[in-house]
Amino acid sequence: MQLNVVEGDLTTQRVDAVVNAANTAMRGGGGVDGALHRVGGPAVLADCVARFPDGLATGDAGWTTAGDLPARWIIHVVGPDHAAGQTDRGLLESCYRRALEVADELGVRTMAFPLVGAGVYGWPRADAVAAAIETLRETPTQVEAATIVAFGRTAYVDVRSVLGR
Repeated sequence: MQLNVVEGDLTTQRVDAVVNAANTAMRGGGGVDGALHRVGGPAVLADCVARFPDGLATGDAGWTTAGDLPARWIIHVVGPDHAAGQTDRGLLESCYRRALEVADELGVRTMAFPLVGAGVYGWPRADAVAAAIETLRETPTQVEAATIVAFGRTAYVDVRSVLGR
């Protein structure tokens, strides 16, 4: 799989699937989750309610329509909330592995990821970057190209420096 980084807005990515850093309730929230729900429109929330009536567990993934986004699907993952004491890196890695598994089930060839957990959930960015890149590189998949969409220049530089190694 080709792995890239861009600095930008996840809601504008023209890929088969975008990955959402969701919360366990699967009803929208702040940050990436809120942006994808706002731009995707009411169809995203309606699909979340129908497909995940009890929410989704931390470390797991599931898909919904992407609504009005340029992508076809949203693959929702629930990262661990480091700020609330959920510090098991395995749960963070599971988000990336499960997202690729769901992508393979859907036939996704191109996808875009945020840095899961590195926003409001407070995962230390250097480790969030390392977990993302290591897991995406090591997980067998039929996905041909994955892009990490960094929010802000500092995050972009951090991801790019690790990708170059």
